[in-house]
Amino acid sequence: MTEDSQRNFRSVYYEKVGFRGVEEKKSLEILLKDDRLGILPPHHESHAQVMVYRKDQYSDVLHALKVIRFISDATPQVEVSLRMYQLEYGRLPRSPSFPREPEDEVFLAIAKAMEEMVEDNVDCYWIIRCFVNQLNNKYRDYLPQLPKAFEQYLSLEDSRLLSHLRTCSAVSRLPYDLWFRRCFAGCLPESSLQRVWDKVVSGSCKILVFVAVEILLTFKIKVMALNSAEKITRFLENGNHKENVTREGHGKILQEACPD
Repeated sequence: MTEDSQRNFRSVYYEKVGFRGVEEKKSLEILLKDDRLGILPPHHESHAQVMVYRKDQYSDVLHALKVIRFISDATPQVEVSLRMYQLEYGRLPRSPSFPREPEDEVFLAIAKAMEEMVEDNVDCYWIIRCFVNQLNNKYRDYLPQLPKAFEQYLSLEDSRLLSHLRTCSAVSRLPYDLWFRRCFAGCLPESSLQRVWDKVVSGSCKILVFVAVEILLTFKIKVMALNSAEKITRFLENGNHKENVTREGHGKILQEACPD
């Protein structure tokens, strides 16, 4: 059977059992090989004026935060972005010393990753702002469903690996927050993360599920050697995981996302 006929057979089978377009969607080699998406306002003639407004708004909010002493010139830029977002959306706490909410930690993780991609502080803040708003609004109802979708797709790709995770009671304890709420911020190399986020921005939130599945497949041998949920979760959340993905990437699938 030729490669094309095998692909067509699998596509028909997946669609019959309720997973439409799995073959086309599941491969990161296909999903991540496109050029990085460039997004601009629809009316080209307004670009310059819009940027002026955005810079003015950024400066006004920044000044307000300094006046009320929530930030200073020594405040890290990711923290500045968080405080600006909180102020704009009425979520600024009464004191800078108040403990952060879980959503704040998500914002900071995304902001830190975005800061590595975008040099200009104004552009970076506006991109973070729009990206986080898309997650909180457009994908708000869908994100909680991703762990279940992950389990379903992993069962198709490697039922033995899924069985091991279930035996260890690890399925419910996988780092879904890192994968789906933070969109792999701090987990994937920058080149790969940009491509994944481009897909999210363009409306393909399910890309997060496919990336998570491929990460499990990439580290299958190591995960299968771990015999507890704590060890598996700790390994997947390990601070060196980002470098591990680059070094041990899943061959042809992650090569396009993590070019040398």
